Amino acid sequence: MENISLVVMAAGMGSRFGGLKQLAPVGPNGEIILDFSIYDAAAAGFGKTVFIIKKAIEKDFREVVGKRIEKLLDVDYVFQEVDALPEGYSFEGREKPWGTGHAILCAREKVSTPFAVINADDFYGRGAFEAIGTHLKNGGGTAMVGYKLGNTLTENGTVARGVCDVENGLLKSVTEHTSLDKNCGFPMDSIVSMNLWGFKPTIFDELDKQFKVFLDNVTDTVKQEFFIPSVVDNMIKNYGEKVNVLPTDERWYGVTYKEDTESVRAAIAKLVADGMYKGM
Repeated sequence: MENISLVVMAAGMGSRFGGLKQLAPVGPNGEIILDFSIYDAAAAGFGKTVFIIKKAIEKDFREVVGKRIEKLLDVDYVFQEVDALPEGYSFEGREKPWGTGHAILCAREKVSTPFAVINADDFYGRGAFEAIGTHLKNGGGTAMVGYKLGNTLTENGTVARGVCDVENGLLKSVTEHTSLDKNCGFPMDSIVSMNLWGFKPTIFDELDKQFKVFLDNVTDTVKQEFFIPSVVDNMIKNYGEKVNVLPTDERWYGVTYKEDTESVRAAIAKLVADGMYKGM
């Protein structure tokens, strides 16, 4: 059985609502969504977490998030900065990070085991971590946890989701769609990606190679981003990478709109009451 790590993309955490200290607690004891994800990951056998953050939020992050999580598993930090580029590349006027593919590449020096990737502010559910954890521990390669579209919607507006084309349990493509809701025309059991991926450490060489190609061809140096689904898509199309889709019936929760906070709190309160998060 392999040791496995969890890589958490948290560089943008808190930016939408005015900083980390303003993050709305969703748990009964002031926990944020990430506390529950880390608990679920530890329960599913992940031994280490690597947080990808911006240097500017390090102090607040360690205080608001890191201290609690260090009790559950080993913690390491890497920084996603705009100027963390391969040798010979530099771009003036860029303030926005380079996207999810770049974020994972920034973790290269701290990750030497198979690993899963999550967004810091999404609630994925225990079953999703168990599915990806089991896959990675048993030596599985590139994988994605697939959610049913209907389990990822909010009552408070539309959402953007990567809708997946899946054949015999393997991913064929991910197409980003915006403005999805229950009346969008897609079947509610369509498989979507919520950016819960599993990789072997060999992905870092691929990310490095594709990031250089991206930078060589970038047309909007201020806004264009290097996204992980595009990297996986290129791997499938260019050399037939087999990407397992691990289906889950878990319900995704997140605060896409401020009004979502109450329904997320209610859902988590029920899970806590059911005994899912003892000792938190």
